[in-house]
Amino acid sequence: MEKRLNPHLVASPRSAIREFARLAAETPGCISLTLGEPDFPTPPAVSLAAKESLDRGETHYIPNNGAAALLSDIAAFEQKTHGLSYDPDEIIVTVGATEGLFTALMGILEPGDEVIVPTPAFVLYQCIVGLAGGVFVPVDTAPADFQLTEDMLARAVSPRTKAIVLSSPNNPTGCVLNRESLAAVAALAESYNLFVICDEVYRQLFYGTDCPQFSTLYPDLKDRVVVIQSFSKPYAMTGWRVGYLMADRPVKRQLEKLHQYDVVSTVSFVQEACRAALREDPTPMVETYRRRRDFALARLSEMGLSVVKPEGAFYIFPDISPSGLSSGDFCRRMIAEAGVAAVPGFCFGGEGHIRLSYCCDDAVLAAGLDRLSAFVDKLKGEGSWNF
Repeated sequence: MEKRLNPHLVASPRSAIREFARLAAETPGCISLTLGEPDFPTPPAVSLAAKESLDRGETHYIPNNGAAALLSDIAAFEQKTHGLSYDPDEIIVTVGATEGLFTALMGILEPGDEVIVPTPAFVLYQCIVGLAGGVFVPVDTAPADFQLTEDMLARAVSPRTKAIVLSSPNNPTGCVLNRESLAAVAALAESYNLFVICDEVYRQLFYGTDCPQFSTLYPDLKDRVVVIQSFSKPYAMTGWRVGYLMADRPVKRQLEKLHQYDVVSTVSFVQEACRAALREDPTPMVETYRRRRDFALARLSEMGLSVVKPEGAFYIFPDISPSGLSSGDFCRRMIAEAGVAAVPGFCFGGEGHIRLSYCCDDAVLAAGLDRLSAFVDKLKGEGSWNF
């Protein structure tokens, strides 16, 4: 009966990120720098709010788009923190950012529609585009230090292009799209009448002085923008599975049908927990990530690995192409021979790189980078390194 399943589903690969995390877990003593999950506990006030909601018996159906109080709080938070003007009825509380992305792309795409995605990029985008019957059009940003140019976009666009997906700060590079990149996207979106899906789940995990966002810079394009957010990363709530989608009212009212038929709503008793999360300050966590980022950058530089400085998220994406190994072979050998795990760049459309996550204890990060350094030295000693 497998042959009668949806061919788009059958063609979708399983997550290679999880595969390498599994290999690490199955290797005794291996240090895993693979998964992008905060190593901080969920703030106590958030957990308490959920418990109190349970104690009040708030375990029944809620409105499809989320509790009214949470929707109002999100609208106020986005206005105050990011300068975004969305009414509560332009917001859908989703089962993580994943459901938000799924809802947006499934709602926008028709079979054969093309979606431009700057790569390296999170693996989920390509899978959802494929499930929707769309065509994934990658734009390699590595030659421009993970930025976009008008020429890049001009070569990627076609009459079949329907949308472009932006992720900034980016997973896996940690890089932030600059204003010139975003201006190029705006010009393209207007010229070709494109949707712009802004995956902003790492927006609050930013270390630089300027974190421009398409949604903020181009409010006049609100009618074509869908913003995806998550509680997972800034509030260490990955297991709670809550995010939200924001879109212009006519678009949102159509997308909410998909949300309704897919999940009905998010969980009732986490609504108050999310309200509590919006009152939390992620700055101490961000400062810890900043310190770890700086440490990782320094260590990779000492190893002689080239890397574009990440300005957000909690990933770093060094270039391992001088090793002469594919990113997959590099990571497999690193696990087996050095006892440290990373995610190969091919998973994100970034062959020749590996993704290291620094959301782990300082001592674990230091030990993992020591093992990576020893592995690099071993490869250099074998004479396979292209200096």
